[in-house]
Amino acid sequence: MGTLASELGPHVEKLTSQPRIYADANVPAAVVRHMRRRLKWDVLAVIEDQTIRRASDVLHYRAASRFRRTLISLDADFLDDRRFPPAASGGVIILSAPDERGLVCLLTKVDRTFFGSGRGGRRPPVLPLAGRKIQLHPDWSDPVTTRRRSTRP
Repeated sequence: MGTLASELGPHVEKLTSQPRIYADANVPAAVVRHMRRRLKWDVLAVIEDQTIRRASDVLHYRAASRFRRTLISLDADFLDDRRFPPAASGGVIILSAPDERGLVCLLTKVDRTFFGSGRGGRRPPVLPLAGRKIQLHPDWSDPVTTRRRSTRP
């Protein structure tokens, strides 16, 4: 028998077509609101929970995976494949932009590229970036390249 999250995860995914996101503590509140209100994503925002807000990056990485959510962060530390193996994740998106407006623009592109409805009205996979990490910046344009395993020495 697994944890509550591991047992219920597959069932929750069948009930919702919304992207399931784990926003770590450095994602601004206005950006979380955009994800929820405009993009209609199901966002677990660490900043809203006093008990885990200051937890380690490792704990956040594991929690995102355990809750079957794509981790979104501004923290490039998550790009370290030795500490945060891509295969152990529901996907990681590292954002880099000069301001909240830039972050919102990037997330709107992410929604269209990875979470938008598939051709023929089919739903995209619940975790389309599972096992992958992407790092996005303002001059990112489609298509994006993703990593499944380490490219570092």
